[in-house]
Amino acid sequence: VQLQASGGGLVQPGGSLRLSCVVSGRTFSTYSMAWFRQAPGKERDFVAASRRGANTVYAGSVLGRFTISRDNAKNTVYLQMNNLKPEDTAVYYCAASPLGLIQSQARRTDAYDYWGQGTQVTVSS
Repeated sequence: VQLQASGGGLVQPGGSLRLSCVVSGRTFSTYSMAWFRQAPGKERDFVAASRRGANTVYAGSVLGRFTISRDNAKNTVYLQMNNLKPEDTAVYYCAASPLGLIQSQARRTDAYDYWGQGTQVTVSS
């Protein structure tokens, strides 16, 4: 399984970006998918998850601003990011797990078996 993330860039505060992550393989619809982010000198943090057979989960810091969605026909998961803030600046990673994850699991990096290469998001005026 390979993951290819794209869509990052430089945006002003209050702006929007949409990240995409294309997943190779024929069983995408059965995977739990997530986005994490990592700022310089910090740990990789959970952002959002689209769980197999369950509802979506968000970090409190992005709730109401970010939306995770997926298109199973295109093997793609998206992260729509609105009202971006400078503290959203980070490298964003998509991740995949073949399991159905409970909420507490979905927030953990060690729950995911496959990772994309990351895409840089910079929010600055």
